[in-house]
Amino acid sequence: MAYETFESVEGIIQGINRGDSCCSMVVSLISNSNIINVVVTGETTVIDNVRLRPGMRIAAFYDTNLPVPAVYPPQYRAELVTSLRRGQQVKLDYFDDNLTSSDNSLRLNIGPVTSVTTLNGQQYTCSPENSELLVYYTTTTFSIPAQTTPQRVIVLCEY
Repeated sequence: MAYETFESVEGIIQGINRGDSCCSMVVSLISNSNIINVVVTGETTVIDNVRLRPGMRIAAFYDTNLPVPAVYPPQYRAELVTSLRRGQQVKLDYFDDNLTSSDNSLRLNIGPVTSVTTLNGQQYTCSPENSELLVYYTTTTFSIPAQTTPQRVIVLCEY
């Protein structure tokens, strides 16, 4: 999957309604005082297969190359959804051989307690550089690029 065209919306789930079919649902988020609807289908990857519930803070990633209906509130079709803890941030990007994101905004310092896995939860035994990564972190330095020791890294392997 081409993750370079993905953007994210973060927010707190306010409600969940049935979508166009029994295999889809519309998740209403409050994000920066705005309402955003995210369509979650059977093809949407939900990290750790968590059950989405009202009050949960999530990040939903959607493909900017897909058409978006011109409706209010905005509605996006989620390709990937992950739950977030309090104060936790997430970044989906390509990280080079120095573990610096493609937009040069974040550099990773993999620590001994950083969990590095594949999308299906298996331990990733190689070095994660030069890969698409989903990175969970809380604090960063004020340098450019900001540096962090992530809590968790999910390597999005090409198959």
